[in-house]
Amino acid sequence: MKLAKVIGNVVSTMKHPCYKGLKILMVQPIDHLGKSDGPVVLSCDHAGAGPGEIVLLQQDGNAARELLGTKHDPFHSVIVGIVDQIDVEK
Repeated sequence: MKLAKVIGNVVSTMKHPCYKGLKILMVQPIDHLGKSDGPVVLSCDHAGAGPGEIVLLQQDGNAARELLGTKHDPFHSVIVGIVDQIDVEK
């Protein structure tokens, strides 16, 4: 799992049937200090997140598909939680 910041919504009128009814968000993976940590990805929202929120991101394709209850659909990234606070011990 990774931390990520939601940076936008994706709206599509034509999409694969498996995405019907799912909210797709653009997320920027971040490190524990909030700095960018990789390329922006599209992710299915399973937690009710919105722009500006820090989220927990499951990026493994098999785990993402299992979380959404499917085995063969093209899911690679799922938002599984919204982060309230990050505490870092030094």
